[in-house]
Amino acid sequence: MHLNTTAILLSVRPHGEHGAVVRALTEHAGVQPGYVRGGRSRAIRPVLQPGNLIRGDWRARTDTQLAALTVELVESRAPLFAEPLAAAAIDWMCALTAYALPEALPYPRIHAALDGLFAAIAAAPGARDWVGALVRTELLILSELGFGLSLDECVATGASDDLTHVSPKSGGAVSRAAAVGLEHRLLPLPAFLIEGGRADWAAAFDGLTLSGHFLSRDLLGLKGQDVLAARTRLVERLKRTVA
Repeated sequence: MHLNTTAILLSVRPHGEHGAVVRALTEHAGVQPGYVRGGRSRAIRPVLQPGNLIRGDWRARTDTQLAALTVELVESRAPLFAEPLAAAAIDWMCALTAYALPEALPYPRIHAALDGLFAAIAAAPGARDWVGALVRTELLILSELGFGLSLDECVATGASDDLTHVSPKSGGAVSRAAAVGLEHRLLPLPAFLIEGGRADWAAAFDGLTLSGHFLSRDLLGLKGQDVLAARTRLVERLKRTVA
């Protein structure tokens, strides 16, 4: 097994006295784990920062063996960790991707979305400019893993316009007319998820509530509570920013 490609670094776990086990998302080979010799050294630790774009060289004798990995830094996102909101967003999205995606299966759309999200965070650390993209990336991960929402038409009437809510059970959109009297049982569907564009704060929090419900129910559950804690920290920081 030999793979040489760029990747988004997702997680780093100490291994042994000096090494580290790394998981990184490649465009065409999916999540790839590897052992970095000397990964805890002063020279390599700055490279092994979740969110960084690296060039990795994975080598193993068999497909079942943990590959030896050497890394070069392509783009550092370490400066973003000086911003609490940017740091929380990168921590959360790296943790979610590392936890949810199976190894060695290609998810090029997730790779592109995650890379684009981190580029947006780097370009504008102010969360209002990228929080909508974060919600879209969460929903894309759900969709790519088989838990996608159906937001094209109303599950009750088949109407494709004036969609304002989502059923928390089916994940299907509900029109304004069909939602009358049932709003307390439904999740708000913010317009930016249908029409595109930037999300204002109210719409962003509606989007986070929507994606968070299905992430917790369908993807993370009880086993993923440690991962969800990273999302909780992000949402709390966002609320403090607005307040």
